[in-house]
Amino acid sequence: MIDSVDQGWDGRKREVVAASFLAWMLDAFDYFLLVFVLRRLAGDFHTDVETVTWAITVTLMMRPVGALLFGRLAERHGRRPVLIGNVLAYSALELASAFAPSLGVFILLRGLFGIAMGGAWGVGASLAFESIPVRSRGLVSGLLQAGYPCGYLLAAVAFGLAYPHIGWRGMFVLGAAPALLTLYISARIPESPTWKPYRQQLPSAHPEAPDSGRRGESRALWAGLAGHWRLAVYAVLLMTAFNFFSHGTQDLYPTFLGAQRHQSTGTISAIAVVYNIGAILGGLFFGRLSGRIGRRRAIALAAVLALPVVPLWVLSTTAPGIAVAAFFMQFMVQGAWGAVPVHLNELSPAGIRATFPGVVYQLGNLIASANATLQAHIAVSRGSTAHPDYAFSLALTCAIVVVALVVLTLCGPERRDVGFGEPSGGS
Repeated sequence: MIDSVDQGWDGRKREVVAASFLAWMLDAFDYFLLVFVLRRLAGDFHTDVETVTWAITVTLMMRPVGALLFGRLAERHGRRPVLIGNVLAYSALELASAFAPSLGVFILLRGLFGIAMGGAWGVGASLAFESIPVRSRGLVSGLLQAGYPCGYLLAAVAFGLAYPHIGWRGMFVLGAAPALLTLYISARIPESPTWKPYRQQLPSAHPEAPDSGRRGESRALWAGLAGHWRLAVYAVLLMTAFNFFSHGTQDLYPTFLGAQRHQSTGTISAIAVVYNIGAILGGLFFGRLSGRIGRRRAIALAAVLALPVVPLWVLSTTAPGIAVAAFFMQFMVQGAWGAVPVHLNELSPAGIRATFPGVVYQLGNLIASANATLQAHIAVSRGSTAHPDYAFSLALTCAIVVVALVVLTLCGPERRDVGFGEPSGGS
C-alpha cells in the first residue's frame, strides 16, 4: 500500500511538525529547569545534591505511565486532542512545583510531572510521522529530536537571564508558559490522516457498542505487544542505552561545571547554550543522514564518534575549552538520537503507533532513571562528599554506554521507509 501522506508538503503538514516540535521542546524546557537549580534546592531544603537528584529519578520513573496512558488515549480519541491535554497537564504540574513547601512534596509533584512528560514524545511523534511524506522522515526525525536540546538551551538561557532575579521558584512559574501552545494546536493543527481510517475500523467507533469497543482496543493493544514481544524487549533495551547516553551526559553536567570546574552561573548558562546548539545541529545532521545510510548505521556512527571527545569533555579546565568539547559531545549524543523518533515509529506494530514508541522509550527511561543518583554516588565514592569527582563519573558512564549502544543498535532490526498503511513490526 502506498503511504497516504507521501504526496508532498503543504502548510498544514509544516504546522503539524512545528506543533509536535514545540510540544516536545517545551516539555524538555520544563524538565531541564530542574538540573540547573539542584544545588539551590539542596540548600533551601537543607539536604545534599544526591538526595535532590531523586526528583530527577522519580520524574524519569513515572514517564512510562504517561506514555501508556496518553498513548492509549491517543489511539482512542485522536492524536491532536490528547496532545493538547498533555501540554496542559505538564504545564500545570510545572507551576505547582514552584509552590512545593518541602522536598517530599516537590518530589511527588515531579513524579506527576513525569507522567505528563511521558506522553508528549510518543503522541507528538506519531502525529507528525503520520502526516508527512515518507521521503522526509529522516529530516523530520532529526528536527523533532532537536526539540529536546532546544528545550535544554531555552532552560539554559532562562537560568542565565532570569534565575538571579526570580530564584528557583520563579523559574518553575516561568515553566507554565507552554500552556499557551494549546491555543495554537487547537486553532491550526489537523488530526492525523492515518488515525482517522484506523479509528473507523474499531468497534468503539460505533456508539451502540462502547463497552465492546473499549475491550476491543485493549485486546488490540496487548495483542500488538504480545505478538511482537521480542521487538518490544529489544526496543526497551535499546532505549535504556539511549537514555543513559543522553541523561548521563546532560543531567549532572551543569553541577559538574559549578562544583568541580568552579564556573559562574553566567558561564554555565553560556556553555549550556553552546553545547545545546551542538546537540541541535547533530540531531539534524544525523537524522537526515539516516535517510541515506540507514537508521542503525547513523546511530552507531554518531555514538562511536563520541568516544574520542570524552577526555577533553571532562578534563578541560577553561571555559572555551569546556564549551568546545561539550559542543562536540552533544553533537554526537543528540546526533545518535536524531534517528530515534523515526526508527521507533517505523518499527512500531500497526495500530499502536501512538503507544508503542512512547512506551518502549519511557520504559528505557525507567531503567535508566537512577542515572543521576548513581552518577552522584560514584562521584562521591571516587572523591568525597565535599569534593565529588563528577569528571570520573561522567566519563565512566559515557564510555560504557557507547559500547552497549553500538552493539544493541547494529544487532537489531530496521524498517526504513516502511509505509504506515502496511503491516509493521520488524523482525
